[in-house]
Amino acid sequence: MAATTRRNLLTASLAVAAAAPAALPLPARASTASDTAFLKSLGEQLVAVVNGPGATAAKQAKLQALIDQSVDVTGIARFCLGRFVRLATPQQLATYMQLFHGVLMRSVTGHLGDYQGVSFSIDKSLARDGGTLVYTTVTRPNSAPTKVEWLIDQVDGAPKIEDVIAEGTSLRLTQQSDYASFIARNNNNIGTLIEAMQKQAASQ
Repeated sequence: MAATTRRNLLTASLAVAAAAPAALPLPARASTASDTAFLKSLGEQLVAVVNGPGATAAKQAKLQALIDQSVDVTGIARFCLGRFVRLATPQQLATYMQLFHGVLMRSVTGHLGDYQGVSFSIDKSLARDGGTLVYTTVTRPNSAPTKVEWLIDQVDGAPKIEDVIAEGTSLRLTQQSDYASFIARNNNNIGTLIEAMQKQAASQ
């Protein structure tokens, strides 16, 4: 359950801009331009929080509020659990959802110092099945620029980030693969994943 370098990169990307349940019908698509404008506005707000004045606790609260409003955390959590969503008991699923949200938020908001001086630029956007893919370049001090793609779609009538792809690596696919491997190594016992996430949450 230790974080990999790729996952750290993807988590960091969330701080500068990041799946609706596949079984649900999607509302009518918004335009590519409006999705791009949504990401641009969100990115500017997040960068302003990270690079702006104020105590760390206040910045963390603002950052968490922005992510809650703009990222479909519940959908991403369901996607990451994959086929085990159908195998989990209602109690297991509720506990997993709560833990996923907490771990994600603490991973993003707990490393504000790492994001100081970050900036981003939008390169282009393309319509695709499942939403709009917005291509950006994220720049951090003393680091090479990173190409990050954001998948955006309408969820409950509002634009939401559904996935983040950094240097070709998808956040939700990577996490889904990790969870599936972990559960398989533990006799397909979903409870072992929940226990591991509880330990992870306690250590953050």
